[in-house]
Amino acid sequence: METPKFKLADIFYAVIIPLILVFLIYFLAVDINPSGTIHMIGNTDVIAVILTDGFAQMIVLGIPLVMGLLWNKWAGGAAGFIMGGMYYVANAGLYTGYYETSSGHYNFFGDLSMLGYLVMAITIGYMAGALNNGSTSFKRMLGAGLTAALITATLQAYFNSTFALEPAKLMNHGQWATLSFGIPYIYGFTLAFVPSIALGIIVPIVAKVMTWYGLQPMRH
Repeated sequence: METPKFKLADIFYAVIIPLILVFLIYFLAVDINPSGTIHMIGNTDVIAVILTDGFAQMIVLGIPLVMGLLWNKWAGGAAGFIMGGMYYVANAGLYTGYYETSSGHYNFFGDLSMLGYLVMAITIGYMAGALNNGSTSFKRMLGAGLTAALITATLQAYFNSTFALEPAKLMNHGQWATLSFGIPYIYGFTLAFVPSIALGIIVPIVAKVMTWYGLQPMRH
């Protein structure tokens, strides 16, 4: 088979796009992140939280979701185990170390709300794959994606407010009690559900576009 010729488009895909992603990640981590060096739009702003923590969770849940929609429930669940497992270990280690040095010993590796990120990543991929069942219909993809995203968001919100360790539980209750626009619960609802709603809409769109270009996994 003839080797493809080098094209200027190859530079765009190989260099320009990765560099844009690098600078975007740096910008979100340093300039937007509420705990970053600059946090230019505030250290408690809901938009900043969604663009950083919410975006990270969307990546963790989005990959198993797209695998479930494009392939099958087993691929979605397996991808969720990998993505959710890495997110769980990283966050549990971070918060265990933080509270060990600041306010007593808390083992977040045993925190059910933290473990929930692993469970929810598996669940969203498996559930979306089972609901979609290999269909390329956008309506079915959208229905499967939104259903799986909303169910897992509801479960995670329940875990966070009920089973979390005391520091995380107090922070979660404080978010729901925060007044935004003079109305309680709006801030907590936004953080808990808006990223998932966006995920349930964006990922089926991405999955549908991928089917146009034949990018879904081969089925045998």
